[in-house]
Amino acid sequence: MVSVESVSTGQPVEAGESVRPGQWVDSGPGLSDLDFTPLTLQITTDRYTSREYAERERVSIWERVWQVVGRADELPDAGDRKEFHIFDQSYFIVRGRDGVIRGFVNACRHRGNILCRGTGGGARINCPYHLWSYDLQGNLVGVGRSDLDAEIDKAEHSLLQVSVECFAGFVFINPDPNAAPLVEFFGDEVAELLAPYHLDEMTTVLNVRESLECNWKVVIDAFSEGYHIAGIHPELLRVINIDPTTVRYRFFEDHSVSVAPFEVKNVENFGPEDELEGIRELPGTFPGIAAYLPRLEELADSYRNTDGVLEYPEGVSGRSLLQQATRETLTGMGFDVSGLTDAQMSDNHGWVLFPNFFMTVRAGEATVIVATPHPDGDPARCVWQIISVMYLPAEYREAARAQQIEVEEPGSFKYFLALQQDYEQMPRQQIGLRNKSLEYMSLIREEVPIAKFHSVLDRYLAGKG
Repeated sequence: MVSVESVSTGQPVEAGESVRPGQWVDSGPGLSDLDFTPLTLQITTDRYTSREYAERERVSIWERVWQVVGRADELPDAGDRKEFHIFDQSYFIVRGRDGVIRGFVNACRHRGNILCRGTGGGARINCPYHLWSYDLQGNLVGVGRSDLDAEIDKAEHSLLQVSVECFAGFVFINPDPNAAPLVEFFGDEVAELLAPYHLDEMTTVLNVRESLECNWKVVIDAFSEGYHIAGIHPELLRVINIDPTTVRYRFFEDHSVSVAPFEVKNVENFGPEDELEGIRELPGTFPGIAAYLPRLEELADSYRNTDGVLEYPEGVSGRSLLQQATRETLTGMGFDVSGLTDAQMSDNHGWVLFPNFFMTVRAGEATVIVATPHPDGDPARCVWQIISVMYLPAEYREAARAQQIEVEEPGSFKYFLALQQDYEQMPRQQIGLRNKSLEYMSLIREEVPIAKFHSVLDRYLAGKG
């Protein structure tokens, strides 16, 4: 049995053979290979409803760990800035003239007035209260009146800096002044597995933030498992094969990734034409696949006989043709997919980067769900953010780049189908979790990523993170 705390990278590779990081899936452990001994499948409900528990999280997690602020492409120019809240603490990030993104406590060093609201820009960071001003590196450069220049030591009144680093095109912040570097928090293996996707070269095409009536962990739990598909996403049952025995898992100290083959349901029970029709339906839930369908149709047509009937030789299927179409289309667009396996052309890898970053990623695109505690501290509320990125040729990037949308009226923004269904479901779960008689949730084994996530949470709360 393989412990969920340490999963091997997979089968050995012959000398001279090219290795792609995604090959770990070929021999990665499934449910029957995992040792569940370190985990509990009973998750107490107080962690979703208790203010005392939320306060413990604030001290042990949110004031100590790296957390995502957004995408680097939200700040394309020098002076571009963005506000970030965690509970009642306010920070902002800003791109300097040197191209570096830095983070600061969002308070003027004079009387504490807030400096950044939402997003903005400009050559200086100005406080509107008494007109103190700072350069893009946070240095105090003006105090409102020239006669005060000699009175105030500008060198002693720079903005208070907070740790900020970029990874895979995302900007992360850590309020802890003693934080270890971001690469240490993620670990070399995580960085190696994500590098071939070239996420930093992708463009943000959707960026939405909205308050939700549920605890932030309800969101992370929901996107960590596929068991709910039959109940919440029934339309997917027509086109996707749900088989827990095919899922493969990889667990790291704080993070995890799982993947299931992305293929049409019951493909072994019907013909190539039915499979192709199933693939044609996938863009309704996975919009990015639409870009690969024209090439897929061309490839499929090359296997039609004189009567127009699809006849695949051994080793060819609709799944393999989708993978070929994806690789060829992306390569033709100038995107390097050489480091990705054929399976990564079609299969979505579901990442949970502790504490609150979920990402489903495949060649050329990714969707990230971030959930943070609500600024008012209510454990039954959170803020979720949806960030979708995809690779686009340079000439289309500016037109397609999405600005962040702040949804003020609940329900007014319509997400694509699967996200909309989850959006409507999660508050319903929170209502049930409020019942005092329900002391714990009972997980099933295929929800092991949830159990892993909560084991990491418990470790941080115990001061061992």
